Amino acid sequence: MEFKIAGRTIGKNGKVFIIAELSANHLQRFELAVKSIKAIKEAGADAVKLQACSPDTLTIDSKRQYFQIKQGTIWDGKYLYQLYKETYTPWAWLPKLKKMAQELNLVCFSSVNDKSAVDFLENLDTPLYKIPSFEITDIPLIEYVASKRKPVLFSTGIATLAEIKEAVNICLAKANNQIAILKCTSTYPARLDELNLKTIPDLEKKFKTIIGLSDHTLSIAVPLAAVALGAQIIEKHFILDRELGGPDATFSLEPQEFREMVIKIREVEESLGVVKYEFTERVKQSREFARSLFIVKDIKAGDRLTGENIRSIRPGFGLAPKYYNKVLGKKVRLNVKRGTPLKWEMLDMSLGCQRKGKAC
Repeated sequence: MEFKIAGRTIGKNGKVFIIAELSANHLQRFELAVKSIKAIKEAGADAVKLQACSPDTLTIDSKRQYFQIKQGTIWDGKYLYQLYKETYTPWAWLPKLKKMAQELNLVCFSSVNDKSAVDFLENLDTPLYKIPSFEITDIPLIEYVASKRKPVLFSTGIATLAEIKEAVNICLAKANNQIAILKCTSTYPARLDELNLKTIPDLEKKFKTIIGLSDHTLSIAVPLAAVALGAQIIEKHFILDRELGGPDATFSLEPQEFREMVIKIREVEESLGVVKYEFTERVKQSREFARSLFIVKDIKAGDRLTGENIRSIRPGFGLAPKYYNKVLGKKVRLNVKRGTPLKWEMLDMSLGCQRKGKAC
């Protein structure tokens, strides 16, 4: 399974698609958003993800207990509307930031939380959509997004397996099979023991679609492990400097960290290669250093081979070590100097020797 995003192949035949999530790390300062996108390009990302939402599209302004965060998170005590008001990206920025990103050859897209955001982004000709973890159960929204016939990324942070299936099936029912499922853990920051990255190959097996990772740890090792397990998309939060603070600072990578992650991902994907048992030319050369049978003492014609005059040693120019017991006791028919690789033709054929792997 594969699809294209702005000319890039997403899937087994393409490179890992690396997304820098800007999120709220612009601190609602346009110039900081601009600097961040430039730094995202320099860090080697393929795409920058913004958020097309507002407090009013996400929730209502209410101080009732239902709307207060109190789950042991970094945002505890805040009300949802208050948090989203502090963190949202002004929609007026989106056309400017998208244009800038395109000039830098960065894919620019957004997560969406309601139909108004989809309509807004359609006018910007967005190349794909992201359904956040907390919207994966919003079936009407998913139907609307899928109907646009563009790639859809699903984060699975709070979804049961049944809910993931339902979301995927909604897309398929809308004749949209450009789907990627991002394994996600919706805790902020996420702990390593919560990640269960072994779910990645299982998701691929179950859904036969592109699988990725949306990661909320500060670890660089986590996305590398995900790529090794088959992830074709990596999404990671990006910040110019964690000292700037902000709601997402504690689980966002700084430019040098993100760059290091990109370099290591490229190394991992190159090393994974393909299923192959044939040797490269370089490995063929290295086989010269394998063990083989050598004459280790000068011997004369008629002498018998013993454990004293032949050994299995490096390099690999003699008979394979598996013939050691077969040649012991055999006579040689010529003088042989120490350091000579043992060959079948050195042996006296009248003694029932092995030659070229066959009985004589």
